[in-house]
Amino acid sequence: MLKRWLENEPKVTLVCAIVSAVSLVLSITGVFKDILPIDIAWIAIILCGIPILIGAFKGVIFEHDIKADLLVSLALIASAATKEFFAAGEVALIMQIGSLLEDYTSGKARASIEKLINLTPQTARVIRGGAEDTIPVEEVRVGDVLSVIAGETVPVDGTIISGETSIDQSVMTGESLPVDKTVGDTVSSGTMNQFGTFTMRCDHESSDSSLQRMVRLAKEAEENKAPIVSAADRWATWLVLIALSCAVITWIVTRDFMRAVTVLVVFCPCAFILATPTAVLAGIGNAAKYGIIIKSGEALEKLSRIKRIAFDKTGTLTYGKPQVVSVCSCTNTYSDDDILRFAALVEQKSEHPLGKAICKVYTDKNGRTEDVSDFRMTAAKGVSGTVDSTMITVGKLIGELDSADKARVDEHLSKGATVVYVHADGKPVGFIALSDVMREDAAGAVKKLKAVGITPMLLTGDNASAAGNIAKSVGIETVHTDLLPEDKMKIIKGYSDKGEAVCMIGDGVNDALALTSADAGIAMGGIGSDIAIESADAVLVSDEIKRLPYLFDMMQRVMKKIKVNIIASLVINLSAVILSAFGMLTPITGALWHNFGSVFVVVNAALLLRKKGEE
Repeated sequence: MLKRWLENEPKVTLVCAIVSAVSLVLSITGVFKDILPIDIAWIAIILCGIPILIGAFKGVIFEHDIKADLLVSLALIASAATKEFFAAGEVALIMQIGSLLEDYTSGKARASIEKLINLTPQTARVIRGGAEDTIPVEEVRVGDVLSVIAGETVPVDGTIISGETSIDQSVMTGESLPVDKTVGDTVSSGTMNQFGTFTMRCDHESSDSSLQRMVRLAKEAEENKAPIVSAADRWATWLVLIALSCAVITWIVTRDFMRAVTVLVVFCPCAFILATPTAVLAGIGNAAKYGIIIKSGEALEKLSRIKRIAFDKTGTLTYGKPQVVSVCSCTNTYSDDDILRFAALVEQKSEHPLGKAICKVYTDKNGRTEDVSDFRMTAAKGVSGTVDSTMITVGKLIGELDSADKARVDEHLSKGATVVYVHADGKPVGFIALSDVMREDAAGAVKKLKAVGITPMLLTGDNASAAGNIAKSVGIETVHTDLLPEDKMKIIKGYSDKGEAVCMIGDGVNDALALTSADAGIAMGGIGSDIAIESADAVLVSDEIKRLPYLFDMMQRVMKKIKVNIIASLVINLSAVILSAFGMLTPITGALWHNFGSVFVVVNAALLLRKKGEE
């Protein structure tokens, strides 16, 4: 407990600050003046002052660093020596309140790297000498043959040598739909095998896998971020020298030691220290009202400097879930409704996202489904079953379409849609186009971001056709496609190296590296992965990207408010020094004037809470 107190542990400091505030009120009212042998303000001096004295001593002796604590310590010692106990306790209390606010706005350490590590597979099924054995993934060597069953995570990077399947590789690429894989295709560590069992050859050991590269890059990006430094600490050396000079000059000229002490008291940068955390706290509080969580004051500062914003596509500009956009019959025998019914009945036992989307449309329209017989699911090919004595297959194209139907299919494909084909007794009779639907507020948000001077761009693991269609719809001119996580990071660093602060907004595990390496990161909280949320500086809890223009405007307002507070606190301190030097303020009245500066910056910062967000 003693160690936590001396090290200014936030919970202990809060208790000490509350007790100290009560003691100062009792001191100035004189309630216990005739009862206690000492001034009750000593409680505040001890509880709030001793940690400051120890911190200043350590900084000077062991770290050879002068911080704002040193100036406060000098004022504390001088006030106590001249028996101005209230002034000493008041200065110590305000400093600890400032420390509490800074601790609160600094945020918790991110856990994104640990979460990435938790994604790493722990074991692998290796086939040696015709027998299958489960071993730690670290023992897998290049050239080993592995077996991966449905529902398992791919243990290492490699190439499929037998079998067919569908892989959910959103961890690496952000693609919303599983990707069909067959012999000769590569698979990455950390991706999920959704359907069939396959065997693969290990091409890279666990330590050199794609997922481990993400972990290493994330660590490097985190280490390269410089922590925010308090302005008071940054200028502490000059503040101490100026304060001591003013106090000594006052003493020499006036021969009044009390005036010199008063100068030291009013020179303490309490209002200056409160200027930043109070405005940051108000900005974070206002943003929270509109479903935006900003993790720290450092995050807020970074967001205020953004000049370019990089969007992920899936789950950010779009909803991240496939939806049926068109049902087309290719024969006079069946109607569009028949095609939808055939597909839905066969897909109802499938776990594939496309199948679920088709079934949802049908059940929303009809309220029920019917049983099918002879249901079969073939990995990477599709599903089949008997409906009305007809064998219906839904999946890849078998056979040829006429030119008119092919043109309709090509039109959907050019817009980035996915097409599944419906067959009756082996002949193509129709198709269903599905697409990840764009958010209604995406275009408006992009337009307003441009209006406030922030340039949007699109970074996605999806193909050029799908990404280009979305980008054109929302008004984004700069598009980068087919990207892996490290590719996104390199593009972002390229802009940052040119002096253009970049903010990344994404929702998936694959975005975590870009979110960490960008100057600032924003995660989609409602649908975003835990890793993306932990990696980001801010989170859109409700996934409403229409809030983005408000967010950046608020961050800029906060930084302007901080500048006003700093200037005002310096003016108030300077006026107090002058008044103290001329004997117009005593240590107690100086402490009260000192309090006025602190109250001013707090009230001025609180005005940020009146700012309204986008409705």
